[in-house]
Amino acid sequence: MTALNVLGTALQACSYDPLTGYFRDGCCHTREDDIGSHVICAKVTADFLAFSMARGNDLVTPRPEWRFPGLRPGDRWCLCALRWKEALEGGCAPPVVLESCHERALDFVSLEALKAHAWVKA
Repeated sequence: MTALNVLGTALQACSYDPLTGYFRDGCCHTREDDIGSHVICAKVTADFLAFSMARGNDLVTPRPEWRFPGLRPGDRWCLCALRWKEALEGGCAPPVVLESCHERALDFVSLEALKAHAWVKA
């Protein structure tokens, strides 16, 4: 069965460079042991990275032992749903790629909130 995105269509890849996803397969796939629910594909911003760092989650420093390159503003990354929601409430939620957000994101945030922060290619 194909995973679905928040729009009800097939889940699209989030990023291959840097390689993202709970399974490091480029997509925001998930399963029960994904405790953080890495289901929201976001285009990270400097404000969000600083916010995450202040909350104790360093997304900037490379961690090769976890196949984590460290993120820079503009990178696309599968974020934990609750961290994105916390950033939303803090006024610094990064834009999201709706086609690449797993449908499980809707267990944590509304489709309206995600649509209000949708990244649109220029």
